[in-house]
Amino acid sequence: MRYLLPLLLFASAAPAQLLPPNEAGVTMGHLHFRVRDPEAHKKFWVEQLGAAPAKIGAFDVMKFPGVLVFLTKGEPSGGTDGSVINHIGFLVRDLDASLARWKAAGVRIPTENLANRQVFLLAPDDIRIEIYEDKTISAPIVNHHVHFYTTAVEETQAWYVKAFGAKAGKRSRFEAADLPGVNLTFSPSKEPTAPIKGRSLDHFGFEVRNLEALCKRLEGMGIKFDVPYRKVPALGIAVAFLTDPWGTYLELTEGLDKI
Repeated sequence: MRYLLPLLLFASAAPAQLLPPNEAGVTMGHLHFRVRDPEAHKKFWVEQLGAAPAKIGAFDVMKFPGVLVFLTKGEPSGGTDGSVINHIGFLVRDLDASLARWKAAGVRIPTENLANRQVFLLAPDDIRIEIYEDKTISAPIVNHHVHFYTTAVEETQAWYVKAFGAKAGKRSRFEAADLPGVNLTFSPSKEPTAPIKGRSLDHFGFEVRNLEALCKRLEGMGIKFDVPYRKVPALGIAVAFLTDPWGTYLELTEGLDKI
C-alpha cells in the first residue's frame, strides 16, 4: 500500500509517454526506485540521462519515452546486482556525446565497450544501467530492457508470455520476451538471486487496459496478489501488486496512460 500514494498524487503530472498496449492490454509502465538521496537521483536522471522531471506531492517522477521513473526516499537493502533484476537498459541516439557528458560529470562507468557501442553506468544506490547506441530512435533516449538473472530461464520467459502476452524471442544471445516499451531479457544464474522488493529497484510495473479482467485471469492461473485489484475513483485509476515466482515485485496499473 505504501506505493499507492505516488499514484494518487499524479493528477497534476503531464501525460505519461507510454506506448499503446499489446493484444493482452499490457504495456511497459514504470520503474520504482527506493533511494537514499532523491535530490542526487533527480540530478542524475534529469542532467545525465535527460528525463523530464515532474514533482508530485513529496515525490519525484522522471519521464522517458516508454517509461516513468518513480523515486521514493528510503534505505535500500542493496543495489540491483545480486537481485533477480540485475540491471535495466536504455537506448541513446548519440553515445559519444552522452559518454563525454557522463565522464565530465563523474558518473561511474564500470564497463565501456565502444566496439559494440555499449556501456554500463552505476546510478546512485548502485543501480546498474546498460546503455546501447541506436541512431534510429525517435528521441535522444528511450527505455529499452529489464534484464533478469534467473535459475529458470525458459520457465521465467514462459511465465511472462502466458501472464502478460509478451512475445517470446531472442535479444542477441539471450532468451527474451517483448512487451510494448520494453524487452524482458533473461540470463541464467547458477545460484538463486535475491527478490527485488526492498532493494534500490523495489519494483517495476506494467500499465494494463482492463486491469480487473487481467487480474481475474491471473488469479485463475493460481497467481496470488500481494495487493489485490482496487480502484482509485478520485483519479479514475486502478492498481494491483504481485510477485512473480522468482522474486520480481510487480505493480499493475490502469489509467497512467490517460493522466
